[in-house]
Order: sequence, then C-alpha cells, then structure tokens
Amino acid sequence: MTYYLNKTVWVTGASSGIGEALIPDLLAAGANVILSARRDTELQRVFTANGGDATRMMILPMDVARHHELSEKTKRALAWKGNIDILINNAGVSQRAFAHDTTLEIEKKLFDINYFGTVELTRTLLPHMMQRQQGHIVVISSVLGKMSVPLRSTYCSSKHALHGYFDALRAELKQKNITVTLVCPGYIKTEVSVNAFKADGSKHATLDSSQAKGMPADVFSGKMLRKVAARRQEFNIGGPEIYAIYIKRLLPALIAAIIPRLSPIIRKF
Repeated sequence: MTYYLNKTVWVTGASSGIGEALIPDLLAAGANVILSARRDTELQRVFTANGGDATRMMILPMDVARHHELSEKTKRALAWKGNIDILINNAGVSQRAFAHDTTLEIEKKLFDINYFGTVELTRTLLPHMMQRQQGHIVVISSVLGKMSVPLRSTYCSSKHALHGYFDALRAELKQKNITVTLVCPGYIKTEVSVNAFKADGSKHATLDSSQAKGMPADVFSGKMLRKVAARRQEFNIGGPEIYAIYIKRLLPALIAAIIPRLSPIIRKF
C-alpha cells in the first residue's frame, strides 16, 4: 500500500484494540506513526512491541475528553515531523446500560469521548490540512452509527452524531483536497465490551460473546487500511451483522421487531 509511504499518521486509541492493530500495518506500509491514548504504560508497550524506533513512532499520551488540552497536543504532534497527513480518530468507549438507568453525567462523559473529543481534535488539526491543501481524516464509527440496539442508547447516539458531523464536514472540504472517511466496524475481537460504561460509569468488565467471536483486530486493520487508501467515503467491515444495515434500510419494521428479541436481558425486563 504505497498510499501510506512516508506519510505521518496520528492514531488515537492506540493502546489497545483496533488502534493497536493498526500500528504494525502502518509501519509496514512505510508510515511514521504518532501513538496517542490515555495510558502511557500501554503506549510504551505498543511502542516496544513494534520495534521501539523513535524515528518512526512518537508516543503522545492524550485524553480526548480533555478538550482544552487538544490544541497543545496537536502542536506537539505537528512538531515531530512538521506535518500530519492522516488522522485516525479511533478513541472511544461503548455502553452496556438501560437508557432509564443511565445518568446525565455518564451520557455527557460518553459524548465527551466519542463525539466532542473526535470533533475537537479534528478541528484543531484542520487549519494545518487546509493550509497544505491536503489531508485525510478517518473516523472509526460503528455499525451502530447507522442503527441502534438495546443497552447502548447513548453510544448509538454518539456514533450517529459522528455521521451527521463528518458528512457535513466532507462537503465543506471537497474543494480543499481533504478526504473524510467514516469506518463502520461490526463485531471486532477487542475489549470494547470489557471497557464499556455501565449506568453508573463503572466498567462492564465482561467480554461479550459477540466480541469474542468477532473478526480479529489484525484482520480488520488490513481490510480497513486498504479501503482508506482507496479514499473511500464510508464503508462497513464485519461479519453477517453488517447486513442488518441494509435490511433496516429496506425493511425497517422487520428490524424494529427483531432487535428487542436479541438480548436475553431485554426479554426478562
């Protein structure tokens, strides 16, 4: 994939899951990579596991929910190689809670990470890309950015919001030679369910069977990077679950009838 050769790529959520899986593939494709996430020790682990070459990788610890810090983080990222060609907005958190149990505080916290953090980081980097008249913004959304399921009301809302914002941004940037790509994963074998918020903000701490049986993150990474290199506007990657998107479009009443039956918790409620 020559698309990434000598490009500087900034990956958020790089300490685990999809973000971690992207790092070796980007390096193999010739990219220089900035690794960002909250957990510095985990970033160090990923850095070391991928050769520990400080000329190819930069560790930049960052919490996307601390919006007031993102401008300074962007300056530090730009100072490393002098430019950023591709931003991969991957940081995020899921949810496992009934809507009526979830507090406003937790809803705001989830949006601060999934939506406002992604939007604000992108906004701080845009002037650089617009000045250069080139760049690529990649947003890891979800199949649940196009449909909704029980126990994830706020999560689904935050992902739907990303589509609204970045579809509009794509239109605004059309004449600036800046590509905007929305990526919609289905079930990927990561710890996203383990780290998901419960109603009180504590961790779900359980690897859901759907995640355990999902597509391996390294397989997803290869598929994703090939489609990003083709500068696709939006695409879905996953197993049979992604077909629910098309069924919803054609037969919305059928999906509305099926989805509440998918969770044993809902049936007991």
